[in-house]
Amino acid sequence: MYIAITRQHLGNQYQGSARDFVNYLEKENEGKSLEEQERFFNQTEHDIDAERVIAEIDANTAKLSKRDPKFYSIMVSPSQAELRHIGNDPEKLRQYTRELMKTYAAAFYRDREVTVRDILYFAKLERERTYSEKDRQVKENQPYASKILELQHQVRAVQQGRVQGEIAKLQQRIQVLEHEAPHQQNGKRIVPGMAKEGHQSHIHIIVSRTDITNTHSLSPGSKFRTSETILNGEKVKQGFDRDRFYRGAEKTFDRQFGYKRNFVETYNARNLLDKDPKRFFSALLGLPANERQAARQLLFKAGVKVPSIPTNKAQLAYKAMMQLKKCIGKALESGSIGI
Repeated sequence: MYIAITRQHLGNQYQGSARDFVNYLEKENEGKSLEEQERFFNQTEHDIDAERVIAEIDANTAKLSKRDPKFYSIMVSPSQAELRHIGNDPEKLRQYTRELMKTYAAAFYRDREVTVRDILYFAKLERERTYSEKDRQVKENQPYASKILELQHQVRAVQQGRVQGEIAKLQQRIQVLEHEAPHQQNGKRIVPGMAKEGHQSHIHIIVSRTDITNTHSLSPGSKFRTSETILNGEKVKQGFDRDRFYRGAEKTFDRQFGYKRNFVETYNARNLLDKDPKRFFSALLGLPANERQAARQLLFKAGVKVPSIPTNKAQLAYKAMMQLKKCIGKALESGSIGI
């Protein structure tokens, strides 16, 4: 499960409407009939019109300054394994989103309990994803892309009479490079913007910075993480606990759909990999043999070249461990492993 929280960002100011973001989320509806279009939904309603989303988010900004984001975006992207587990069922993803938003509300610390009824949000299902420059396949194809681009420039130069050369031979070299690129999809070199194969369903959520009464601020921003303050003479937490939210998101999915999550798919594993690689690999060693093998297969599918997971602590040589950490980190960065 990959979840990202981002704030509305328009330069240094936050005065803009939610319209641009909502219009972006409407891109998959272009050219489709009304019956085929994917509409917005919230905790209790479905088939919500985009104009209503814009109007309600834009109107819910009381007491916010020019420097305050008016809304946040939450992107929820289940892994291929998670999508296969639920049959890529759009209704199950909507059900999960509604449970997830309960988890989101519970991650806020205030002088009173925050529940999902306090959250003004709208969500939308998307079924397609495209490759970007961050994806491992695009990065590893880049040297071939650069050579192809250089040859294409040479072809144009010959066509324009600026240099001499044989266009047929240049085009032949281009075709060879196209097929030699290590990552292909349906016989074509993977490039940015190409639609990804397989199940790619994911959810975009637009959530107001202000609660549904337009009275209280509810910011999940990184600088608003939990801290302690004094209230009525007692120390209390305030802010948003992202770790609690991310861990809760996994537990919610697993509980709701009976999913058996492998160690390398967990948020806890990613934290260990970032902060204490030795403990990460030691934890791998402690897995039962079948789970360790499943972890290896998950890493392999993500493009991490792991001939074998170390079977004893002596194999956890620092240099090898850090190289493996780097490879796994790249897979995580591109979203190849569902953590």
